[in-house]
Amino acid sequence: MSDASAIENKELRIGNPLLEACVDSVERAILAEENGAHRLELCVNLHLDGTTPDPDLIQAVLQSVNIPLKVMIRPRGGDFVYSAADFDQMVRSIHLCKSFGIPEVATGILRHDRQLDLPRISRLAEAAAPMSLTIHKCIDMVPDVLDAIARLKTMPGVTHILSSGQTQTAWEGRLLLQKMGMACNGALTLIVAGKVTRENLQEHITAIGAQEYHGRRIV
Repeated sequence: MSDASAIENKELRIGNPLLEACVDSVERAILAEENGAHRLELCVNLHLDGTTPDPDLIQAVLQSVNIPLKVMIRPRGGDFVYSAADFDQMVRSIHLCKSFGIPEVATGILRHDRQLDLPRISRLAEAAAPMSLTIHKCIDMVPDVLDAIARLKTMPGVTHILSSGQTQTAWEGRLLLQKMGMACNGALTLIVAGKVTRENLQEHITAIGAQEYHGRRIV
């Protein structure tokens, strides 16, 4: 690819990013689609930063929208260090989503030392196949996020990571998010999250240059 073509393609991506709306009800899902969202992430308990929705809600949203639906797989609020029972629940939730025809799930597991629990993440990715898997903001807690990205790039089934750059907001984390995007290098897709709204979206696009953005008020 020529330099001119590469620049043109980058400008096309930046000018037309994918917008993923975080929703917790049928009504919000429909509204997000009407307002221009390209993909939905469905979860409940947003005050806990999202947990797995119940099967009835998943089916209701799936039947009510025409854009891709991603489901959060997180058995409880709090930390991301899960017991064997928690993990079994996550696997069951993934199998349920697969049976519904959900194309994508978002999840993540940490060890007690805040490193990614790669063996169990790999098992979740295997359970999810052929669904794609997004590693959610648990990645913002790892000590070396660029090393974590390098490891995830080799894991079949993991396609996206969602991050605010290890800060409270994507704007605060924008410099690290730039590095994370470069580290992904096409093997993973970075989804920028953390107080990204329709009002400040263009600022984030200009500063970070990612292809995908996520938020409750993204549209």
